[in-house]
Amino acid sequence: MMEQYLRQLIAIEFTDKKEIFTGFLIDYSDDWILLRNNPVDYILDGFVILKNKNIEAIHRDQDLAFTEKVIRLKGLKTSAEDIIPIKDLASIVNFLTNKYGIFQIAKKSAKSAYLGKLLELNDEELTIDFLDTRGQFGGELSFNPEKIRVIEFDTDYINSLKLVLEQEIK
Repeated sequence: MMEQYLRQLIAIEFTDKKEIFTGFLIDYSDDWILLRNNPVDYILDGFVILKNKNIEAIHRDQDLAFTEKVIRLKGLKTSAEDIIPIKDLASIVNFLTNKYGIFQIAKKSAKSAYLGKLLELNDEELTIDFLDTRGQFGGELSFNPEKIRVIEFDTDYINSLKLVLEQEIK
């Protein structure tokens, strides 16, 4: 079912989340879906990896096709370089840690997302050094890996805080 949507702008709805995710389908596995994130209008902002769980619908309508056309006219592309290993959580977070350093995770509820860098991952928990809204590390946070539903990286928000971090280091 996913194959037909590759490199197209799609919307994904979940049975247990109000939020609808929109983006270009870059890759998918049995457990995860990688999208080039389209949060609003004709803007692409980073990437989102969604747990392939409780999906109610994946669709593409005329509005999405038009949005895709505009994004392509603006010269925004998705490329093979965007592909990352999405076999399992360990391969995802290890790749993101090595390539991007900072990523954001969310559980089922969209109320809060947690930014940080990976400290440790095992079967029982994923531990990050939490990055606060001021670009400062604020200590360890641990999550049950099974509860992680959304992983975002390379967004304007994350990259902005990384700039603050880099400047602090200098």
